[in-house]
Amino acid sequence: MIETERAGQGPAPMAVVIVTYNSADVIEDCLDSLLASEGADLRVIVVDNKSPDNSIETVVTWASRNGLDINDVEVGSAQAPRSELPWLTLLRSPLNKGFAGGVNEGLRWALPHKEIDLFWILNPDCMVEPTTARAFIDCAAGNGEFSLMGGRVVFPAPNGSIQSDGGRIKLWGACYSLNQGLPVEGAITPNLSRLDFISGANMVASRQYIEAVGLMHEDYFLYYEEVDWAARRGSFHLAWCSGAVVAHHVGTSIGSGSQDRKASPLSEYFNNRNRIRFVWRFRRWLTPLSYAGSVTRSVKLLLEGEAEGAWAAFLGTNQLPPPSYVASKIAPEAVDLAFGRRG
Repeated sequence: MIETERAGQGPAPMAVVIVTYNSADVIEDCLDSLLASEGADLRVIVVDNKSPDNSIETVVTWASRNGLDINDVEVGSAQAPRSELPWLTLLRSPLNKGFAGGVNEGLRWALPHKEIDLFWILNPDCMVEPTTARAFIDCAAGNGEFSLMGGRVVFPAPNGSIQSDGGRIKLWGACYSLNQGLPVEGAITPNLSRLDFISGANMVASRQYIEAVGLMHEDYFLYYEEVDWAARRGSFHLAWCSGAVVAHHVGTSIGSGSQDRKASPLSEYFNNRNRIRFVWRFRRWLTPLSYAGSVTRSVKLLLEGEAEGAWAAFLGTNQLPPPSYVASKIAPEAVDLAFGRRG
């Protein structure tokens, strides 16, 4: 049972796990929006994936400017978690562990605190509405044994249209977001029976789910982690909270494609590699169809004059090491982690 209220003490705390990598330009806005949350007791855990920019310094300076106590910890150090989490914890990872690796570090830090039943995974380039955290807490109270809960993700102003109302998986493994590009006004809330996964940019996991199925699989490194996590849900159901809205700048550090920007070669490599990995894990008999779809993607990119993206997509599809212009985007100490493991 999800404990969302403490007797005579208001709402139970909710952990917020944010993984940063080259996020100095966006993390302050994200933290500002969380600090303005109403009716929620948050425990924010920022996991920095060895950012080469000044993401860490930005978080530390932000905390000082706002008069907040910050628990600043090196991942892997002997420092034990505090008996009670402060509003802000900074976990410094010794290397870039990818999205799932970073999320898992944050979850491991928060899970020993048994008073926390809700774990909100949030991208650093998101800004939340003041009512979003409380909306998640209230929705969790009425959703029984859910696995993952989502809320609407929109493009930032002046666009403001819907980016994701949850996601679907095509037969061959390609993923797409429901209602993407539609105006918020009049858009129909997604039917839960149509949802296959929740966007990892704005996703709440329940304690009971994490303890039942485990943490995210880390062999994807980028993309498909949340899709995989949702596919492992078994009898747990996905949940939706229509009042939990965040604005998300797409792919600020890794070059994800968006309405007005082509995906980077790095994005093409991981997306196509991990689509095959996901299908092999959950729909093995459809792997040939998934492979054909990814090869088609490579040919399409080539015909569009995107030779680097086409080659990266082809190598990823075939589970081969990436081209140098993709590998160079990952720090040398993280290369084996990013490119050397298979699910």
